[in-house]
Amino acid sequence: MTVFGTDYAGAYDALYGEKNYAAECDMIESLFAEFSTGGKPASLADFGCGTGNHVIPMAKRGYQVSGVDLSPAMLEQARAKAAQAGVSQRTRFALGNVQDVDVPGAPVDAAIMMFAVLGYQRTDAEVIAALSNVRRQIPAGAPFIFDVWYGPAVIADKPGTREREVQGSSGRLVRRTRSTLDEGRNLCTVHFELERFEGAAHVQTVREDHVMRYFFPEELERFAARTGFAPVSLRDFNDYRKAATAQSWNIVGVFQAV
Repeated sequence: MTVFGTDYAGAYDALYGEKNYAAECDMIESLFAEFSTGGKPASLADFGCGTGNHVIPMAKRGYQVSGVDLSPAMLEQARAKAAQAGVSQRTRFALGNVQDVDVPGAPVDAAIMMFAVLGYQRTDAEVIAALSNVRRQIPAGAPFIFDVWYGPAVIADKPGTREREVQGSSGRLVRRTRSTLDEGRNLCTVHFELERFEGAAHVQTVREDHVMRYFFPEELERFAARTGFAPVSLRDFNDYRKAATAQSWNIVGVFQAV
Protein backbone atom coordinates (compact mmCIF):
# COMPACT_ATOMS: atom_id res chain seq x y z
CA MET A 1 0.00 0.00 0.00
CA THR A 2 1.36 3.43 -0.97
CA VAL A 3 2.06 5.68 1.99
CA PHE A 4 -0.83 8.14 2.34
CA GLY A 5 -2.70 6.48 -0.51
CA THR A 6 -6.33 7.28 -1.27
CA ASP A 7 -7.79 5.15 1.52
CA TYR A 8 -5.48 6.40 4.26
CA ALA A 9 -5.71 9.99 3.01
CA GLY A 10 -9.49 9.79 3.22
CA ALA A 11 -9.26 8.90 6.92
CA TYR A 12 -6.42 11.29 7.74
CA ASP A 13 -8.38 14.26 9.07
CA ALA A 14 -10.61 12.04 11.19
CA LEU A 15 -7.62 10.25 12.73
CA TYR A 16 -5.83 13.50 13.55
CA GLY A 17 -8.89 15.61 14.34
CA GLU A 18 -7.65 16.27 17.87
CA LYS A 19 -4.26 17.57 16.74
CA ASN A 20 -4.03 21.25 17.71
CA TYR A 21 -3.04 22.83 14.43
CA ALA A 22 -3.95 26.31 15.64
CA ALA A 23 -1.45 26.03 18.49
CA GLU A 24 1.19 24.71 16.07
CA CYS A 25 0.60 27.73 13.83
CA ASP A 26 1.01 29.96 16.89
CA MET A 27 4.34 28.23 17.51
CA ILE A 28 5.42 28.70 13.89
CA GLU A 29 4.60 32.40 14.00
CA SER A 30 6.43 32.81 17.30
CA LEU A 31 9.53 31.16 15.86
CA PHE A 32 9.25 33.30 12.73
CA ALA A 33 9.24 36.38 14.94
CA GLU A 34 12.27 35.13 16.86
CA PHE A 35 14.40 33.97 13.94
CA SER A 36 13.39 35.95 10.83
CA THR A 37 16.11 38.45 9.97
CA GLY A 38 14.09 40.31 7.36
CA GLY A 39 10.95 41.04 9.34
CA LYS A 40 7.73 39.05 9.33
CA PRO A 41 7.55 36.69 6.33
CA ALA A 42 4.86 37.47 3.79
CA SER A 43 5.09 34.13 2.00
CA LEU A 44 6.02 30.61 2.99
CA ALA A 45 6.25 27.08 1.65
CA ASP A 46 4.85 24.05 3.44
CA PHE A 47 6.86 21.01 2.35
CA GLY A 48 4.72 17.90 2.83
CA CYS A 49 1.53 19.88 3.39
CA GLY A 50 -0.82 16.87 3.49
CA THR A 51 -4.47 17.93 3.53
CA GLY A 52 -3.55 21.54 4.23
CA ASN A 53 -3.95 21.72 7.99
CA HIS A 54 -1.11 24.22 8.34
CA VAL A 55 -1.53 25.85 4.93
CA ILE A 56 -5.11 26.97 5.48
CA PRO A 57 -4.80 28.56 8.94
CA MET A 58 -1.57 30.29 7.92
CA ALA A 59 -3.33 31.65 4.83
CA LYS A 60 -6.16 32.88 7.06
CA ARG A 61 -3.52 34.74 9.09
CA GLY A 62 -2.49 36.67 5.98
CA TYR A 63 0.39 34.66 4.54
CA GLN A 64 0.71 33.64 0.92
CA VAL A 65 1.24 29.88 1.30
CA SER A 66 2.50 27.32 -1.19
CA GLY A 67 1.84 23.70 -0.24
CA VAL A 68 3.62 20.78 -1.86
CA ASP A 69 3.00 17.09 -1.30
CA LEU A 70 3.67 13.69 -2.84
CA SER A 71 0.08 12.46 -2.43
CA PRO A 72 -2.49 13.47 -5.08
CA ALA A 73 -5.29 12.41 -2.72
CA MET A 74 -3.98 14.64 0.05
CA LEU A 75 -3.61 17.62 -2.30
CA GLU A 76 -7.14 17.13 -3.65
CA GLN A 77 -8.46 17.48 -0.11
CA ALA A 78 -6.21 20.47 0.60
CA ARG A 79 -7.48 22.36 -2.45
CA ALA A 80 -11.10 21.62 -1.55
CA LYS A 81 -10.58 22.75 2.04
CA ALA A 82 -8.84 25.95 0.92
CA ALA A 83 -11.77 26.76 -1.35
CA GLN A 84 -14.25 26.05 1.42
CA ALA A 85 -12.26 28.28 3.80
CA GLY A 86 -12.19 31.10 1.24
CA VAL A 87 -8.39 31.23 0.94
CA SER A 88 -7.87 29.88 -2.56
CA GLN A 89 -6.39 33.23 -3.61
CA ARG A 90 -3.76 32.97 -0.87
CA THR A 91 -2.81 29.34 -1.47
CA ARG A 92 -1.07 27.42 -4.22
CA PHE A 93 -0.40 23.71 -4.39
CA ALA A 94 2.00 21.50 -6.32
CA LEU A 95 2.42 17.74 -6.56
CA GLY A 96 5.93 16.46 -6.02
CA ASN A 97 8.62 15.01 -3.79
CA VAL A 98 10.07 17.37 -1.17
CA GLN A 99 13.50 16.34 -2.44
CA ASP A 100 13.10 18.08 -5.79
CA VAL A 101 9.69 19.74 -6.17
CA ASP A 102 9.55 23.34 -7.37
CA VAL A 103 7.56 25.53 -4.99
CA PRO A 104 4.92 27.70 -6.69
CA GLY A 105 5.93 31.33 -6.33
CA ALA A 106 9.49 30.62 -5.13
CA PRO A 107 11.53 32.16 -3.70
CA VAL A 108 9.44 32.44 -0.54
CA ASP A 109 10.28 34.19 2.72
CA ALA A 110 10.22 31.11 4.98
CA ALA A 111 9.61 27.38 4.92
CA ILE A 112 8.09 24.73 7.16
CA MET A 113 8.15 20.91 7.08
CA MET A 114 5.80 19.67 9.78
CA PHE A 115 4.45 16.41 11.21
CA ALA A 116 7.77 14.55 10.85
CA VAL A 117 7.93 14.89 7.05
CA LEU A 118 11.73 15.16 7.27
CA GLY A 119 11.68 11.78 9.02
CA TYR A 120 10.24 10.17 5.90
CA GLN A 121 13.60 10.82 4.25
CA ARG A 122 15.31 7.59 5.32
CA THR A 123 18.88 7.90 4.06
CA ASP A 124 21.50 10.62 4.40
CA ALA A 125 21.21 11.28 0.67
CA GLU A 126 17.44 11.75 0.92
CA VAL A 127 17.72 14.08 3.91
CA ILE A 128 20.38 16.15 2.14
CA ALA A 129 18.27 16.30 -1.02
CA ALA A 130 15.21 17.50 0.88
CA LEU A 131 17.10 20.14 2.85
CA SER A 132 18.97 21.32 -0.23
CA ASN A 133 15.68 21.69 -2.07
CA VAL A 134 14.25 23.81 0.72
CA ARG A 135 17.39 25.95 0.81
CA ARG A 136 17.37 26.76 -2.90
CA GLN A 137 13.86 28.24 -2.62
CA ILE A 138 14.35 30.61 0.33
CA PRO A 139 16.74 33.57 0.69
CA ALA A 140 19.68 33.92 3.06
CA GLY A 141 18.50 34.69 6.57
CA ALA A 142 15.15 32.95 6.10
CA PRO A 143 13.97 30.51 8.78
CA PHE A 144 13.13 26.88 8.11
CA ILE A 145 11.00 25.22 10.79
CA PHE A 146 10.50 21.46 11.03
CA ASP A 147 9.62 18.79 13.55
CA VAL A 148 11.15 15.32 13.87
CA TRP A 149 11.40 12.40 16.26
CA TYR A 150 14.33 12.96 18.61
CA GLY A 151 16.81 10.10 18.82
CA PRO A 152 17.75 10.33 22.50
CA ALA A 153 14.08 10.13 23.51
CA VAL A 154 13.17 7.38 21.02
CA ILE A 155 15.95 5.16 22.37
CA ALA A 156 15.07 5.94 25.99
CA ASP A 157 11.31 5.40 25.53
CA LYS A 158 10.86 2.95 22.68
CA PRO A 159 7.56 2.98 20.75
CA GLY A 160 4.98 0.30 21.43
CA THR A 161 1.58 -0.86 20.19
CA ARG A 162 -1.41 1.47 20.05
CA GLU A 163 -5.06 1.43 19.02
CA ARG A 164 -7.28 4.38 18.22
CA GLU A 165 -10.97 4.52 17.29
CA VAL A 166 -12.70 7.54 15.73
CA GLN A 167 -15.89 8.31 13.85
CA GLY A 168 -15.15 9.35 10.29
CA SER A 169 -17.39 10.69 7.54
CA SER A 170 -17.59 7.22 5.99
CA GLY A 171 -18.08 5.24 9.18
CA ARG A 172 -16.26 4.11 12.30
CA LEU A 173 -12.48 3.83 11.95
CA VAL A 174 -10.16 1.66 14.04
CA ARG A 175 -6.43 2.15 13.58
CA ARG A 176 -3.88 -0.20 15.11
CA THR A 177 -0.17 0.56 15.07
CA ARG A 178 2.89 -1.42 16.06
CA SER A 179 6.47 -0.29 15.65
CA THR A 180 9.87 -1.89 15.20
CA LEU A 181 13.21 -0.12 15.56
CA ASP A 182 16.33 -0.44 13.44
CA GLU A 183 18.77 1.27 15.77
CA GLY A 184 21.69 0.77 13.41
CA ARG A 185 20.08 3.05 10.83
CA ASN A 186 18.00 5.27 13.14
CA LEU A 187 14.77 4.01 11.60
CA CYS A 188 11.40 3.08 13.04
CA THR A 189 8.90 1.14 10.93
CA VAL A 190 5.34 1.92 11.94
CA HIS A 191 2.89 -0.75 10.79
CA PHE A 192 -0.61 0.70 10.36
CA GLU A 193 -3.78 -1.34 10.07
CA LEU A 194 -6.88 0.73 9.40
CA GLU A 195 -10.33 -0.90 9.59
CA ARG A 196 -13.54 0.83 8.52
CA PHE A 197 -16.99 -0.16 9.77
CA GLU A 198 -20.46 0.90 8.70
CA GLY A 199 -22.57 0.19 11.75
CA ALA A 200 -21.54 -3.26 12.90
CA ALA A 201 -20.39 -4.34 9.44
CA HIS A 202 -16.69 -4.46 8.63
CA VAL A 203 -16.25 -3.02 5.13
CA GLN A 204 -12.53 -2.43 4.61
CA THR A 205 -9.04 -3.09 5.93
CA VAL A 206 -6.10 -0.97 4.76
CA ARG A 207 -2.48 -1.65 5.71
CA GLU A 208 0.45 0.71 5.33
CA ASP A 209 4.03 0.68 6.59
CA HIS A 210 5.58 4.07 7.35
CA VAL A 211 9.36 4.00 7.80
CA MET A 212 10.42 6.97 9.90
CA ARG A 213 13.88 8.27 10.63
CA TYR A 214 14.69 9.76 14.01
CA PHE A 215 17.51 12.23 14.47
CA PHE A 216 20.29 13.04 16.92
CA PRO A 217 21.55 16.61 17.38
CA GLU A 218 24.97 15.98 15.86
CA GLU A 219 23.30 14.60 12.71
CA LEU A 220 21.12 17.66 12.35
CA GLU A 221 24.14 19.93 12.74
CA ARG A 222 25.95 17.97 10.04
CA PHE A 223 23.00 18.04 7.66
CA ALA A 224 22.56 21.78 8.17
CA ALA A 225 26.21 22.46 7.35
CA ARG A 226 25.99 20.31 4.19
CA THR A 227 22.93 22.10 2.82
CA GLY A 228 23.47 25.81 3.42
CA PHE A 229 21.85 26.21 6.82
CA ALA A 230 22.92 27.16 10.31
CA PRO A 231 21.18 25.16 13.07
CA VAL A 232 19.90 27.73 15.52
CA SER A 233 17.47 25.91 17.82
CA LEU A 234 16.18 22.46 18.86
CA ARG A 235 13.23 22.62 21.25
CA ASP A 236 10.61 20.41 22.82
CA PHE A 237 7.64 20.24 20.46
CA ASN A 238 5.09 20.23 23.28
CA ASP A 239 6.67 23.29 24.90
CA TYR A 240 8.69 25.08 22.26
CA ARG A 241 10.04 27.58 24.76
CA LYS A 242 12.13 24.80 26.33
CA ALA A 243 15.25 23.15 24.92
CA ALA A 244 14.97 19.59 23.65
CA THR A 245 15.82 16.92 26.23
CA ALA A 246 16.04 13.11 26.36
CA GLN A 247 12.33 13.18 27.26
CA SER A 248 11.36 15.12 24.11
CA TRP A 249 10.05 12.46 21.73
CA ASN A 250 9.06 15.18 19.25
CA ILE A 251 11.16 18.26 18.75
CA VAL A 252 10.82 21.40 16.69
CA GLY A 253 13.97 22.55 14.94
CA VAL A 254 14.88 25.89 13.42
CA PHE A 255 17.51 26.22 10.70
CA GLN A 256 18.45 29.55 9.21
CA ALA A 257 19.53 29.86 5.59
CA VAL A 258 23.11 31.16 5.21
